[in-house]
Amino acid sequence: MLHYLKIENFAIVEQLELNFTSGLTIITGETGAGKSILIDALGLVLGDRADLSVIRYGSETAQIQATFTLPPSATLWLQESTDKCSVRRIIGNNGRSRAYINDQAVSVQTLRKLGEYLIDIHGQHAHQSLLKPENQRQLLDNIAPDKKLLEQVDAIYQQWKTINNALDNLGGEDREAKVAFLRYQVQELEEFELTDESIANLENEYRRLSNAQKLLENSQQALNLLDNEVGNATLSCLCKANHALEEVQQHDVKLANIIALIENAIIQTQEAVGELGHYTQSLDMDNSRLQEVQQQITSLQDLARKHRVKFADLPQHFISLTAQLHELENYAENASNLQIKLAATLQDYRIAAKALYSQRVQTAQQLSAKISTEMHRIGMPGGRLVIDVSEDEDALPTPIGTDVIEFLVSTNPGHAPKPLQKVASGGELSRISLAIQVITAQSNGVPILVFDEVDVGIGGRVAEIVGQLLNNLSQQRQVLCITHLPQVACQGKQHLQVKKTIQQDSTHTFITALNQQQRIEEIARMLGGIEITSQTLAHAEEMLQLTNNFKWRIL
Repeated sequence: MLHYLKIENFAIVEQLELNFTSGLTIITGETGAGKSILIDALGLVLGDRADLSVIRYGSETAQIQATFTLPPSATLWLQESTDKCSVRRIIGNNGRSRAYINDQAVSVQTLRKLGEYLIDIHGQHAHQSLLKPENQRQLLDNIAPDKKLLEQVDAIYQQWKTINNALDNLGGEDREAKVAFLRYQVQELEEFELTDESIANLENEYRRLSNAQKLLENSQQALNLLDNEVGNATLSCLCKANHALEEVQQHDVKLANIIALIENAIIQTQEAVGELGHYTQSLDMDNSRLQEVQQQITSLQDLARKHRVKFADLPQHFISLTAQLHELENYAENASNLQIKLAATLQDYRIAAKALYSQRVQTAQQLSAKISTEMHRIGMPGGRLVIDVSEDEDALPTPIGTDVIEFLVSTNPGHAPKPLQKVASGGELSRISLAIQVITAQSNGVPILVFDEVDVGIGGRVAEIVGQLLNNLSQQRQVLCITHLPQVACQGKQHLQVKKTIQQDSTHTFITALNQQQRIEEIARMLGGIEITSQTLAHAEEMLQLTNNFKWRIL
């Protein structure tokens, strides 16, 4: 449940704080007042995309904060010990966005995932997307009892696609050309010793040879500092220090450990002097070898550019090309193995797709019946929706199965159902969409449902029934509804009014929670014309009274 929402410098809202109740919350106001800002803010705080245009003019940041009671599924996902949750989103005019859950920084993707557990928003243009076949398929799959069936079909499809692509790469009319080109590339690389170790050794040898003079000079300098005939070298000083302490060690046993350390230092220094002497004597100053190594590296760098790989990646590239050549040269054996794997994977796919088809048929029958019942309630007494699921067993695999799903409708008794886009008018489509949203909202399990002017195109008795449907739905969920219809507005447990004002050349939007008298006046405004009369006010009061008397009836 949504308890609290705070909006700062968002769109035309400077600052706004709202507390929400359970049940049905109605949001009304004049056209253009900014009613949808509330819905946009909810979407943003739960991970929707944002750009700089959402920041109020003249402000540096927009901030939205919301407090929820989490359902058990969200608590488990967040691994929280409490079901209370505070969510905050900050959008800066530098284009950066920050997100927090219980004051802990999180990614926007995490907010979006949390939003899937909390809220389902049904927009006013949902009836338009209903005409798209892909949306019809998603709607059916979203309420299916076993989501793993679709996941399994997708997983097996990915395996099939990988094997099929590998088989395509082996065959084709240009196979011989591929073999010839790969042989040329492999032979070109075979002229060099291409291993990670050989490349590393070559680079090390080049660095040593190209810096041989500096290496010799610095090594000789270090050798002189460690041991020379003058007597101030490190080794000489260590020996003198050791001798000085040995003369007095009988007077204090604590010197024994220090003397031992100095003796170890003398031994290690002597070893270093010896090793350094051998190093300086063996240091190679061969300029001809330097030129040879430099030429090898240049040739390999040219080869790397030709093959469009990094110099260090040449060994792995050589291995990859050799493996590809081997596969193509052994085409018959490899193709046979891949074809066996492809056939086995296709069989697994057909089994999984069949199970998905069976679930879709069963879900379609149940959903069709429920939607048809709701259509009767909202002014389409002879209406009937049929969700047709047809199986194409010969179709190539896809990530979503091989079924063709189509929504068919009959708006008059005795008429055969036809495709939705060919039969339903704009008003009918809007009502069918509302019926679908009411049914699917009951099935999706999220605790908060938002309806943004989904009642467009209806009125009169049908509008009253729609209001009662939303009211009944709010007995199990928290429902927020933006509406222009007084028949719907009077059904709310909480009523918020949105107003837009202009003060000193600046636009402001305010949202106010209405008391009983204010509700009467707002509904009268929605009922009446330019002037609100006493009769209009009386009608509004009567509507609210009748709604209260039948508030909890089940249709």
